[in-house]
Amino acid sequence: MTTDELATLTRKPDRAGDRRLLDEVLDEARVGVLSTVTDDRLPWSVPMLAARDGDRLLIHGSSGAGALRHVAAGAPVTFTAFLLDGLVVAETLFDHSVNYRSAVVRGRLQPVDADDASRALDIFSDAILPGRSAEVRAHTGKEVSATVILALPIMDGWWLAKARAGGPGDDGAIGWTGHVPMETVYGDPVTATPGAVPASVRGLLER
Repeated sequence: MTTDELATLTRKPDRAGDRRLLDEVLDEARVGVLSTVTDDRLPWSVPMLAARDGDRLLIHGSSGAGALRHVAAGAPVTFTAFLLDGLVVAETLFDHSVNYRSAVVRGRLQPVDADDASRALDIFSDAILPGRSAEVRAHTGKEVSATVILALPIMDGWWLAKARAGGPGDDGAIGWTGHVPMETVYGDPVTATPGAVPASVRGLLER
């Protein structure tokens, strides 16, 4: 298949989204699945945290992880993210569905330059917990050396965003139909060490 075919919805094309939707899913999900094929031609997938930095997607892991070395060497990859937004309740089980937003980014990962590594790690951390990098000490050289930081370019023709929203299409339904919205919320912080709850954590609760 060509990259154009991989980036085009052939079924329900009305659910295709634009770059704005792609960014929204990647920013909100913060976790996805990185997939590739190993040198032994075996499929490999792993759930990973990810952070979008403009037109690139950052991932990181231990420098001792063999699979990360494989993709860092230029193996083609796919990163997928998915958000479940609600249940769609129809008159028949066949027509039940879910509301969702999804993103697929394909390409080849590139190692982040050493002089950009600390900044990339800060961006990554702040994508997970906004503002946290300003509350803690800077990364040590040892910590940066122990971490593999990779960037997946987000390029036109190499990504796909998709979404479904709203209720079922049961115009002639006899009983109740509709949809049940879902959302992820943060609970109250659980203290591990004494001290004031930092602003970054308080900010999560104010969202």
